[in-house]
Amino acid sequence: MFCIFNKLGMFQSLKNIAIVSSSTVGSRLLGLVRDAMIFAALGTSIWSSAFILAFTLPNLFRRLFGEGALASALVPTFSDVLERDGRSKALGFFNQVFLRALIVLLLVLVTGIVCLGVIIKLGNLSQRWVLGAELAMGMLPYMLFICLAAIVSVVLNIFGRFAIAALTPVILNVAIIVALCFGMCRNSPQSVLVWWICGGVLCGGILQLLLPSLSLFKQGWRPSLISNHRFNQSLRELWQLFLPGLLGAAILQINILVSRLLAFSLNDTAASELYLASRLMELPLGVFTIAIVTVFFPLMAKSLTSGNNKGFVDSFNSGLRLVLAISFPAGIGLFILNEPILRALFQWGAFDSSSVLKIVPLLAIYGLGLPFYSVATFATRGLYAAKNMSYPVKVAGLCLALNALLGILLMQFWAERGLALANVLSATVQALLLWIALSNSHSLLRFKHIWNALKKVLIAGSVMGVTCYISLFFVALLGMNPKFEAYLVVAFLIPVATVVYFSILYFLDFEELSNFRKILKQ
Repeated sequence: MFCIFNKLGMFQSLKNIAIVSSSTVGSRLLGLVRDAMIFAALGTSIWSSAFILAFTLPNLFRRLFGEGALASALVPTFSDVLERDGRSKALGFFNQVFLRALIVLLLVLVTGIVCLGVIIKLGNLSQRWVLGAELAMGMLPYMLFICLAAIVSVVLNIFGRFAIAALTPVILNVAIIVALCFGMCRNSPQSVLVWWICGGVLCGGILQLLLPSLSLFKQGWRPSLISNHRFNQSLRELWQLFLPGLLGAAILQINILVSRLLAFSLNDTAASELYLASRLMELPLGVFTIAIVTVFFPLMAKSLTSGNNKGFVDSFNSGLRLVLAISFPAGIGLFILNEPILRALFQWGAFDSSSVLKIVPLLAIYGLGLPFYSVATFATRGLYAAKNMSYPVKVAGLCLALNALLGILLMQFWAERGLALANVLSATVQALLLWIALSNSHSLLRFKHIWNALKKVLIAGSVMGVTCYISLFFVALLGMNPKFEAYLVVAFLIPVATVVYFSILYFLDFEELSNFRKILKQ
């Protein structure tokens, strides 16, 4: 038993991971349905590429103000007020944060719409860029709803309420699917369907804010513009954590935006092709890595707040072992099984076999980078929990420059593949630098303390990879229709490979599986 679970207990922490993971599974599966429908309707065309670029803008601010810097700064400061002054005053402090966030977001929204309007009116842009700007104007209000929803969800997580916050992305996916179905039932052309999708985004954003707000209301939150208590010191601390975190998150999101802009400048299809490959990579990242981060981040922050350094180290090492155990085999699966996965999930309508073959190498590249994306995500939260916001900013700035430089260089030779490779290389550098920073500040976080677990993951993952290769060879000998063959791989081979992997880990007595077994016996 680890001391990281002194407060919540090991069982409760694993239960919370299961809640977040299962909720996120539903969201990600619906996300796959949503993307499959969008690409079946629009294909990898100018319309899908323009939508993806436009949707990047509100998501950029969501990461900045919602799930990024503000959320990361709110966790330790709200936890301090909650532990020191109790729930009622902590919710009063949250009201002050919520009000300030609302004002800033409204200013950003108005400024963004005005700037995009000026660009469309005065800029000498091609049709592709005009369409992207027009769609961005239509979806920018989504930024307001999702950013406020994200910080409400942070407080719910601190209160131990993970399910509602994890379910909110389901609402967005359902709203987009319903809107797209309405558009398709009306036999709308692609130029109209894309606007139906934008309407679904806006409706989903409103519902995403409403659901966690009602849940927090049940926890005692009463929105108010006036507070009977002053939280000057806590607000100053929040501001001090927020500013460097904002810079770091801005660099990260600008990194994504730069990649999308570079892809959009290549041709009409590159942005949508890169998006789809990255979305499949984000499926295991979002279902498991983000779930682990969501549960362990408050634990790490609370441990350091109470002066329990060993609790922080134990929680980080335990979370990192789980991250590696999930991300490594998932990356191998994407690298080896990319084509059947794409055929089974997305080869419908306007998304044909040629589209699949274009994305196969991109998905293989992202599969190789998945463990590094996962480690970088978790290590960043470890530094945030220690209130070290400056170093991630420096690393993010370096990786932004590296990604842009490599992207511009490699796209000249390998087009979309070069951009994907640039993303993975910059993520690798980021993961290594963040890990080095953490290991230098805490001696028990050195590589040697996780090497034993990593060896077991590498052995189990290698056996799983060989199993996949051999199985694909025998499936190909059956001479079936490529689509049916893809269904067979997804429905049977992936579950078999998963069983093989975790069976090897069980045989090697992987530490986290041993703890799961103890909980089940209890």
